[in-house]
Order: sequence, then structure tokens, then C-alpha cells
Amino acid sequence: MDEIREGAFLREAIELAAVEVIVPLLTDEQLVQSRRNLRLQDILVADGDFRGFYALDDEMRELILSFTGLKKLAYDADTAWLHVNRAQQLILPMPGQVAEMLEEHKAILAALETRDPDAARQAIRAHLGRLITFLEPLKLEHPEFLPRADTKDCHDRSLLQPPPLCGAA
Repeated sequence: MDEIREGAFLREAIELAAVEVIVPLLTDEQLVQSRRNLRLQDILVADGDFRGFYALDDEMRELILSFTGLKKLAYDADTAWLHVNRAQQLILPMPGQVAEMLEEHKAILAALETRDPDAARQAIRAHLGRLITFLEPLKLEHPEFLPRADTKDCHDRSLLQPPPLCGAA
């Protein structure tokens, strides 16, 4: 959970900084790309395609970060978010999660469309902060999904547990 919290902190810092840069400079074409992605997300949610939705969720984030013009920013955010991505996949199948994420994405896009940096920051904080609130109860109900980093027997860990955490202090 410590790695997840740290990754979430870094990701939020990166995305909030990106919004500061892009909001005043967004082009109509960039908004079209973002709207198109969101429409496809809507279709996948209606179809119950969690994997497809998750891929478009990543694409939306990559789009927003690419609008900064900083070529490695999406990679850096992915690296920071690695453990969080794994954990996020635990909650996506939970009833209502994907539909709620879609609504959060719509709020982010609405803030970008109005070029309101405060609303964009607020929407991003709400979106990224929600994950931790769902992981804490999941950790209590299913500790095998999020084993402690100091676990001695690494072979019994969940497949969803990333290997670099196993045995780390």
C-alpha cells in the first residue's frame, strides 16, 4: 500500500502540473481527440468491456500528458503509477466502478473544454483520489491481494502482486 500511495501521489502531481500547462493552450483538435476517446469509453462501458475501457482510460491520460509537448511525461507517469495500475484492476470489475470512472473522465473533459484549470485540477484530484478509498477496504477484506512488502515467502503472493515489492523492506 505504501508503493501504491506513493505512486498515486506522483501521478497526481504529474497530472496537476500537466493541466496547468495545457489548459490555456488546448487546441480544437486536441479536444476532438479527447472527446472521441470519451465517446469510445462510453460505448465500452455500455458493452461491459472492462479491458477495452481500461485501455482507453490509459489512452486518455496519455493524450492529456502528450498535449504538454513533453515526450517522456506519459512514460514517467506510467512508471510512477505501476503499482496503482495493478491495484486498479482489482476494483474495475466491482459493480459501478467503471461507470463512475467514466463520469469522472467526463468531468475532466468538461473542465478542459471550458479551459478552467481550477475545475480540471479538482476533477483530476477527485478521479485519482478515489482509488485509494476503494483499496483500503479491499486490503482488509482480501489481504492476499495486497500482501505486505516485507512478506518472506514470495512464492505465495497473489499474481496481482508485483514482484519488485516482494521481500522489499
